[in-house]
Amino acid sequence: MMLLKGRNAFTLVEIMLVVIIISALAAMIVPRLSGRSEQAKVAVAKADIQGNIATALKLYELDNGMFPTSDQGLMALREKPSASPLPRSWNGPYLEKNPVDPWGGSYVYASPGTHRTDYDLSSKGKDAESAQDDITNWQ
Repeated sequence: MMLLKGRNAFTLVEIMLVVIIISALAAMIVPRLSGRSEQAKVAVAKADIQGNIATALKLYELDNGMFPTSDQGLMALREKPSASPLPRSWNGPYLEKNPVDPWGGSYVYASPGTHRTDYDLSSKGKDAESAQDDITNWQ
């Protein structure tokens, strides 16, 4: 049996080759994944506006005969409002957690709405300013 003497570790060339291969793979994969987190946040905001919060608002309206006012806001879905008009049959909480958009901002709620007759609900998005990139329930 023949043993190689002095061959206990990788050579510098072998290590460099592995680093180059890993770098090349990372260079191909990272650009494809970099925009995905922003797309995921937009999808979550759309799901909240068109699904989760919209369903909670409809349940609130079924129980109380009206949507929360703009002054009561979306917190009326978490805690029974103490401001007038008082809900007659509040059966909440209608949401499990505070309605915060994926960027950490508050959803913008108005009832009655200016774009829709029942309510307007939107997120200002990543830039936290009203702009064309807002996610809304009226478009």
